[in-house]
Amino acid sequence: MALLRIQNAPTAETSTIHLHPSDNVAIARVPLGVGQMVRVAGRELYTASAIPAGHKMALRDIAAGEHVIRYGCAIGRASTAIHAGEHVHAQNLAFEETAISDELPVTERAAAARVGEVPAFLGYERSDGRAGTRNYIAVAAASNCAAHTVELIAARFPAESLPEGVDGVVAFPHSEGCGHTIGPDTRQLQRVISGVLDHPNVAGGVLLGLGCEMNRVQNYFAQETWRSERLVGLTLQSSGGTRAAVEAGVREVQRMIDAAAATRRVSIPASKIVLGLNCGGSDSFSGISANPALGVCSDLLAGVGAAAVLAETTEIFGAEQLLLRRARSRDVAEKLVHYVRLYKRYLSQFGGSSFDDNPTPGNKEGGLTNIVEKSLGAVAKGGTSTLMDVVDYAERVVSPGLVFMNTPGYDPVSLTGLAAGGVNLIAFTTGRGSAIGFPTVPVLKIATNSDMYSNMLDNMDVNAGRILDGDASVEEIGREIFERLLEVASGRRTCSEVLGHKEFVPWRIGPVL
Repeated sequence: MALLRIQNAPTAETSTIHLHPSDNVAIARVPLGVGQMVRVAGRELYTASAIPAGHKMALRDIAAGEHVIRYGCAIGRASTAIHAGEHVHAQNLAFEETAISDELPVTERAAAARVGEVPAFLGYERSDGRAGTRNYIAVAAASNCAAHTVELIAARFPAESLPEGVDGVVAFPHSEGCGHTIGPDTRQLQRVISGVLDHPNVAGGVLLGLGCEMNRVQNYFAQETWRSERLVGLTLQSSGGTRAAVEAGVREVQRMIDAAAATRRVSIPASKIVLGLNCGGSDSFSGISANPALGVCSDLLAGVGAAAVLAETTEIFGAEQLLLRRARSRDVAEKLVHYVRLYKRYLSQFGGSSFDDNPTPGNKEGGLTNIVEKSLGAVAKGGTSTLMDVVDYAERVVSPGLVFMNTPGYDPVSLTGLAAGGVNLIAFTTGRGSAIGFPTVPVLKIATNSDMYSNMLDNMDVNAGRILDGDASVEEIGREIFERLLEVASGRRTCSEVLGHKEFVPWRIGPVL
């Protein structure tokens, strides 16, 4: 897509965006009235109906059953005949589920080429070789029975009482941990709790349980990595109840604060960045501005040996092939296919659920008709570099370059999985306006359009809508995101941090007993 230079009011040439030469639709950059003339690829057309900003306009007659093409890819079939100039959306575009190709890579792909000079940020060196961008003390509940108590412990340490260099004492309450079946669900919760406590942004952590739940505290300390002074386990039953457990927890946290305050930020190569990639409250502009720009940033990170972790399995459906053809090896491709098919089986347990239930009413109001269209824009966050690895929900990320994590598309659950996997920064694109954050990982918000950015200045960090306005290119915004992330990694607070957003929601996959 060429950079549009918009001068004051939109012209016939700048009112729409034609993304690929083979596309039979264009995207309305601004609201289009009935009978409005637009010029696309040198051809004059008149709108046959009103078309909201971000929505699709047919560039030629499209027969019933014919594919509608966007991004050079089929996003569904016309459910009725569509005439040139008509609005293309749910009323005339049918979802078509596509099969995953069996043509998987048979040869190894090389990792991204490394650049000569690697930039640095000011972060916290951890003993296991990872790097922190923040210095928190975390107090996590092993089960719902301890959720209230961990909040009482954290509340004893307001931010203004903490010494310089300690970012906060945060609680991780949740509603899980008991009533689980022994198996994948319990193991997944253990990965989540392990990941948020044994995390590079956490200087010390307390795990508190009731004492008799399924997710028992002692199971964590059987792991070698947990046998250190920075991680402590307590139970309400052995401590003597809620008040006694609060006091015991406060004593442990105070000890950890003293140790954390002695830690200083030092210069660390950007190769230690592990960036989580997420989008929420998406609109049709997401795949045109913010997501491709974040993809540029992802490629820059891969080039310096850092990691970028693409998530949301439900939001690659219909676009899997774009990732499969970039897989490092057949083994990596097969893991991606495994998780997509596993998710399909998971959804099939709930009757009428399907992947196309994913676009929310807000997504559709923003111009996204179905999950294929949404996915084709969402995968752009991963850039163009080799897909180096595929991991399960909350599994620790160890590979540099682009990695995919199996998570739901539901934002708080997806962010929780990414954080538990060890990401030390998160970049979050949004077109409708999302206000989510995470307790211990900075979340950088990237707006897809300038109207929403201006309307939600308190929540947005970067305005990728300037791409649509013609004020910047995708590459320029991608580099801006990269530079801003280095600043955030060095201590600059994001809007979600300033506002105190701390959403934490583990993924419950099994039955309740």
